[in-house]
Amino acid sequence: MAENTNSVKLGEIIREFHLEVLRKSPNYENAPLRALDINRPGLPLTGFFEHFDTERLLLIGLTENTYLEGLTPEQRRDRFDQLLSYPVPALILTRGLEPFPECMEMAGKHDRTVLRSTQQTSAFMSALIGSLYNHLAPQITRSGVMLEVYGEGVLIQGESGVGKSEVAIELLKRGHRLVADDAVEIKETSRHTLMATAPALIRGYMELRGIGVVDVIRLLGMGAIKLNQEIDLVVNLEPWDDKAVYDRFGLESHFTEILGVKVPSATIPVKPGRNLASIVEVAAMNNRNRKMGHNAAQELTNRMDKLFAEQMEGGQI
Repeated sequence: MAENTNSVKLGEIIREFHLEVLRKSPNYENAPLRALDINRPGLPLTGFFEHFDTERLLLIGLTENTYLEGLTPEQRRDRFDQLLSYPVPALILTRGLEPFPECMEMAGKHDRTVLRSTQQTSAFMSALIGSLYNHLAPQITRSGVMLEVYGEGVLIQGESGVGKSEVAIELLKRGHRLVADDAVEIKETSRHTLMATAPALIRGYMELRGIGVVDVIRLLGMGAIKLNQEIDLVVNLEPWDDKAVYDRFGLESHFTEILGVKVPSATIPVKPGRNLASIVEVAAMNNRNRKMGHNAAQELTNRMDKLFAEQMEGGQI
């Protein structure tokens, strides 16, 4: 398992949000962004820079602009001189605002990038933070097979050779969709859920022992592939052990923790004669059923408890 510390280039954000470049600093497109949040420099424009994060993008909207309009040119020059003396990645103006001459003067003095968006400040700020979180979210790569089964994201894990890809190909033939085989890239999204995808190099390919690498799209069509999927269930395949005690009732809930997020999990013992594809399908449907508030094991237990109570009251036990 490998962990990544991500960054995104400023140029990608500029293209994603169609930002207008008013002033360029050297190699501005390759400037790395690592902060998950942005700065609206209300207090810094008054001269207060305590806890000022220089790795964040600066965002000036109508509120900051209105405050600056009330200052004299000398005061604005001093405020922008202080603000842009810090090595911020870029200053972004929203609502199509015209930059103050003092802003552009100090951006030139300190060699800072100035950008502009026509969007409303709050909408742009929300979308930008969401995009940064998507780019910079914690990410790991795990061995396994990721599929969408009846709308549920199922991550199948297990030792090498246990049959993960064989189960996956049977599920694909039944109409379910492949997200990733062998290596699964997992990100924690802003909703505290996990999103899985495949490395671009191996997307759409599977390895089957005895056959080799197969192209799923050519064999089964574009409908057999999905680019990304939330992880709703982790299925662990393990060789059958006659001495092991397996859960037969399902009263206890089991979880697997990935990137600090707990995901429901199930362990399925593997031995000849078991239809693992059907079991995975049932596990996916049962997981959805539980999310909707229906727990078959708990309901059966409640029925049995009620029956025993009635029999004890009637003197039958």
